[in-house]
Amino acid sequence: MATRFPWIEFCTAFADELLRWRNDRTGLLEKVKETYDRLGKKLPTLDSEPGPTDIDPFTVLGLFSRKMNDGNRTARIAAFKETFGMNAELPHSFEGLSPLYPGNATFYAFHDDPRRGERDIQNLWDLFEAALALGDHDTPASREAFCQAYDHTIDQPFLKFKLPMGLSCSRPLAFLSLDGRNRWYLGDKALAGPVCSEHVPHEKDPAPASGEAYLAICDAVRSQFGTKAFPFTSFPEISHAARVESERVNKETKEKNKADTARRKLEAQEAADGRGLGDADVETTRYWLYTPGKDPCMWEEFSESGIMGLRLSEFDDLTPYDSEKAMQRALLDEHADAPRKTTTVHAAWQFAHEMKPGDVVFAQRGRQEILGRGVITSDYDYTEDGGDYPHVREVTWTHKGHWGTRGTLAMKAFTDITKDQKLVAELESFFDSEDTAEEFPETPQMDYPAYTREDFLSDVFMDEGTYDTVVDVLRAKKNIILQGAPGVGKTYLAKRLAYSIMGVKDVERVQMVQFHQSYSYEDFIEGFRPSEKGFELSRGSFYSFCARAADDDDRDYFFIIDEINRGNLSKIFGELFMLIENDKRGPKNTVQLLYSAELFHVPANVHIIGTMNTADRSLALLDYALRRRFAFFDLTPGFSTEGFQAYRKSLNNQAFDSLIRQVEALNVVISDDDALGEGFTIGHSFFCTMKPESCTDTALRRIVTYELIPLLKEYWFDEPEKVREWSRNLLRSLE
Repeated sequence: MATRFPWIEFCTAFADELLRWRNDRTGLLEKVKETYDRLGKKLPTLDSEPGPTDIDPFTVLGLFSRKMNDGNRTARIAAFKETFGMNAELPHSFEGLSPLYPGNATFYAFHDDPRRGERDIQNLWDLFEAALALGDHDTPASREAFCQAYDHTIDQPFLKFKLPMGLSCSRPLAFLSLDGRNRWYLGDKALAGPVCSEHVPHEKDPAPASGEAYLAICDAVRSQFGTKAFPFTSFPEISHAARVESERVNKETKEKNKADTARRKLEAQEAADGRGLGDADVETTRYWLYTPGKDPCMWEEFSESGIMGLRLSEFDDLTPYDSEKAMQRALLDEHADAPRKTTTVHAAWQFAHEMKPGDVVFAQRGRQEILGRGVITSDYDYTEDGGDYPHVREVTWTHKGHWGTRGTLAMKAFTDITKDQKLVAELESFFDSEDTAEEFPETPQMDYPAYTREDFLSDVFMDEGTYDTVVDVLRAKKNIILQGAPGVGKTYLAKRLAYSIMGVKDVERVQMVQFHQSYSYEDFIEGFRPSEKGFELSRGSFYSFCARAADDDDRDYFFIIDEINRGNLSKIFGELFMLIENDKRGPKNTVQLLYSAELFHVPANVHIIGTMNTADRSLALLDYALRRRFAFFDLTPGFSTEGFQAYRKSLNNQAFDSLIRQVEALNVVISDDDALGEGFTIGHSFFCTMKPESCTDTALRRIVTYELIPLLKEYWFDEPEKVREWSRNLLRSLE
């Protein structure tokens, strides 16, 4: 047993050592403080200010039996071992240990809590002594003493199922932990047989109200040891099996939920916008600010335990809610002031349903201090044993320290800062230096879905030969402008072209901006921006993108500029005119930037894809110097492609077919018009949002009336009769 569960020997010996301090708790507190000084860590919050003046043995045991990674647990046990001069062997494996949650690791209420009684801590010591006596010698007298001490203690605040967890740590072979996993395994699921399921409280059952009831549970489970259908011979074995099985079930459930979520997102996207820019099967990294408790009192515990927790006292388990509105309705039923708690509801929904593994979280203190950076590694979990912080996610805290921010941070428990790219860049810059990192695994990479040439041809109405040509031109020139008439799918195509070349929907390597008349060099490359301290140099979108690409030079990156001809290109590109040429890439070709005087180059793995609407008469032609640096590819309506024909056939709608034939005839007229030409034809994207059930005469008439006819009025503004003729033709095709 000691070989498989080496921590049992240490916990038993340490419990014996603690009993010797029963009458010198001031000295015990000094020993605890000495241990944390030895570790070089701040003492966890054990009481309200000015700090603890008394302590119980279960709380001391909990200082290393609370949830944390094995390396931290071993280091903490080693420090206690040295401080107390113990000879017990140092354990390195902790299978079968039921960890306390850091937010619920003290076994008493703080001294300023009116629920705390004068004898609360003394009662815990009495129970501890009785538990050790019973664990070492199970006699009627020791049972009676244990039950009496248990009954005097169990009604104190915050104990419930936590008390059996403390008992199991003091004598692991004598007492069964009734943590949530064990109750689920033995009670709810009856995975250890009907006898255990009958006696062990289920997940939603109350804790045993007396020592006699608790010992009856332990005896019932112990009675199954050695039986044919019961593979266990100790309580720690059960705890280990419960953990393994719950993790297996949780993994299966999470995979199913992930698939269901992706399906719902895809259905919602298709229903909303058909062929929009979003990709329902792609998850991007999100960034969060997080305050770990008031002041923040839980930072040391949470960072060492590898978790983050929220109070959210208005809610129990958040898993059952399928929408933010459902949360709000539930809150209204319970709290009259719920309308004022919209921020709480939003935070609860985000924490449970929007945050995901791979997201980055920054722990903050106050408005201008960052305490650490971590990466989310688990889905949401709710534990009744979590005390004040039952809503939990596991986090790999990659960095810990103190960093000051230039601006002020939101003072909330939990904030999504993903869209504030300036703030994200500032916070991430704190952690560029490797010497600030803890000895943790590297940040996990996002698992993006594959995207192949075949996927592109299925999504985009383009034939194979045209696709191959576009790819070849882009690879050779590195810069391409996709130009064409309204509705040929330029922007939609650009993003998927990048995906298909990469072979994966890696959104971290694709960035899109849209040029307009106000877009400037300062937005694109760099410039001075006002701040609280005056003006500071701020990097633009293309500069930041190139910096990321330079750090990952063995993979392709794609920068998409939508409506490239809408901006003042000479003003925006500045001195980068030369550097974007395909033979001027790399660190051997640099120019000095205007504001920072930094030597800058465009990495060879950066590809630029521009889009341009050839029918927009209000825009001037591209600068010839810039035009020389791009290849130009004309996109034409894809009505005749295999993809569109298959889509058309899937709708099985005569009115749709008739309208498309009329649009194709109209495009011939537009192409032959000397004042217009092919660049003004009507593209297929106007019609790509249809499904069989939504392809009605009303929907088609709406497209004609409010999208196509206004376009014809713009084209033939001086030929109203031609507008009327083709308006009639289009509408009659639907009759």
